[in-house]
Amino acid sequence: MNELKFGVVTFPGSNCDYDAYYAIKNVLGLQTEFLWHKEKDLKDSDVIILPGGFSYGDYLRTGAIAKFSPIMDSIIDFAVKGGMVIGICNGFQILLETGLLPGVMLRNESLKFVCKDIYLKIINKNTFFTSEIKKDVIKVPIKHGEGNYFADEKTLKELEENDQIIFKYCSEKGEISRKFNPNGSVMNIAGICNREKNILGLMPHPENACDPILGKTDGALIFKSLVKNLLTQIEV
Repeated sequence: MNELKFGVVTFPGSNCDYDAYYAIKNVLGLQTEFLWHKEKDLKDSDVIILPGGFSYGDYLRTGAIAKFSPIMDSIIDFAVKGGMVIGICNGFQILLETGLLPGVMLRNESLKFVCKDIYLKIINKNTFFTSEIKKDVIKVPIKHGEGNYFADEKTLKELEENDQIIFKYCSEKGEISRKFNPNGSVMNIAGICNREKNILGLMPHPENACDPILGKTDGALIFKSLVKNLLTQIEV
């Protein structure tokens, strides 16, 4: 597994970059390197992680300023060429702002910051990020104030038709209902990907559910699935 390398971007205001770095490098044992937002060199990374936090203080809109960071030009080029990118929480918001993923983020329906463990139903298991996950439902934490995903009807229809909806908020048993929706997100959407399935954006934090010492490891399943699929692709 040491053949792959993860690059974790750090923006001013990122606060989950070290969490992602620790999960990938120390728990999963993969090559991992920080990527500073002012640089353009992705340092031969095979996977880019845009971490959670409050990039540039979330001024203007979440992710709206981060999209202008020099490193984003390289990441957009990398993604368009098929490189694997994962945007977590604020990273998801940045992907939306750049247009790499469709839709927008609104304030939580409650207008309150939400921090708790939630359950996710895996809607599409035919992606590099999910195909190796044997469970239908995984448990991971959320921590956000603007995670209310919204898109117009045309976009939502396209997301469904192209199997771009990857995760939905659900009950422990997999029931998808508004009462299990922590932020008001349309259709209970928690994570989506692009049409080509190489860019994943999700509001929950899989990096905070990797280490057994935390009592939850379902988040690691996403990273392990990606790694296994990428290595299989390399071997072929």
